[in-house]
Amino acid sequence: MNAGPAKSEQPDTGLLIEHLTQIEGLAESILADKQKLINLDRQRNKTREAIRILQKDKSSEKKWVCYGNMFIKMEKRKVSRLLDKDFDEIEKEMASTRSELKPKMSQLRDMEHEEDIQGFNLQPLSADELNSLKDLL
Repeated sequence: MNAGPAKSEQPDTGLLIEHLTQIEGLAESILADKQKLINLDRQRNKTREAIRILQKDKSSEKKWVCYGNMFIKMEKRKVSRLLDKDFDEIEKEMASTRSELKPKMSQLRDMEHEEDIQGFNLQPLSADELNSLKDLL
């Protein structure tokens, strides 16, 4: 008896394409976050340089500051406070981006059916934990 060609089990191509599209979208999001971190790091370094130059400058006169497309003459201490504030905001944004990046990386590894990286989700000790550890030792 000839029953005809045997049907082979093939995965649903629509589901496969959807899964690969999700993986690609998540990977693009991760790459965008990494590029954002690079840009923020450059901005942080420029701000750090400006703070150092301002600290080394011994004159107490007003300084020119560029805001957007305007130059404004401000007192040195006000410029220093603004730069410090900008630096802190950049640090917070970098920390926020890093904290968002870890779950995305974990989700991507899950979608690719790979094991989690050992130690990837480690958190630093808090000041209280560190003091308790010092007391024990």
